[in-house]
Amino acid sequence: MSAPTPTGPQPEGPGLQPPAFGRPSPALIARADRGYARFLAVQAPHADAGDHAQDNDAAGTR
Repeated sequence: MSAPTPTGPQPEGPGLQPPAFGRPSPALIARADRGYARFLAVQAPHADAGDHAQDNDAAGTR
């Protein structure tokens, strides 16, 4: 025997999960924002690879 099919939406009530389940907390969003800002602030290495990224000695040549 099966249960009857509900005719409308189920009433909101206490369940096993809180109503905000799956939504990030404001503290988590703030932490992610700080991490992303720190990621964007990192300076990229110098893009000039004319010497194929090899360091020069004091005289400037190898």
